[in-house]
Amino acid sequence: MSIETYGAFFLAAAIVLVIPGPTIILVISQSASQGRRAVWPLVAGVTLGDFTAMTLSLLGLGAILSASATLFSILKWVGAIYLIYLGIKLWRSTPQPSTILPAATTASNYRLFTHAYVVTSLNPKSIVFFVAFLPQFIDNTAPITFQLILLGLTFLILAAVNAALYGFFAGQLREVLQHAAVLRWFNRCGGGALIGAGIFTAAVQRSS
Repeated sequence: MSIETYGAFFLAAAIVLVIPGPTIILVISQSASQGRRAVWPLVAGVTLGDFTAMTLSLLGLGAILSASATLFSILKWVGAIYLIYLGIKLWRSTPQPSTILPAATTASNYRLFTHAYVVTSLNPKSIVFFVAFLPQFIDNTAPITFQLILLGLTFLILAAVNAALYGFFAGQLREVLQHAAVLRWFNRCGGGALIGAGIFTAAVQRSS
């Protein structure tokens, strides 16, 4: 793989990741609601979720999803319902003080990690994306395994950095907001965004 090809992949992946999707909406919503402490478990969940989607793609699930309307629809609806559930839960949540009690940190971090992982790994568009995206930058005359590892690792690092930047920005913004009424407004905006992302995910049609 030439440096030009790798550079093109790096730029293309960065552009794709910067565009907010269901995963980034979740990161922004939870970080704004919970504060900067939520960023790391969210980033870990996003990264592992992307790794899962990528691994499933390389194992052939992406090709199956592309060919099977039924399987694609099942995975799509599961992911959409989960996003809507998280949106409703965030919408109805009571704003918490800026200082999070240490006793609640462990369980909360686990939930944040789980939510981010499920939303990211259950997105069928991510799986199909890896199948359609990575091969465009593979040089068939060079060892394919090394190229897949390099491109996959690059994508995961970019995804982690992207999620962290979005999360820290939203978390910092949350710390500035001290009034419960304003935090409630943020929760409802974030919840509405997650519900909208779920509805959009449910409306996605299988590519022909």
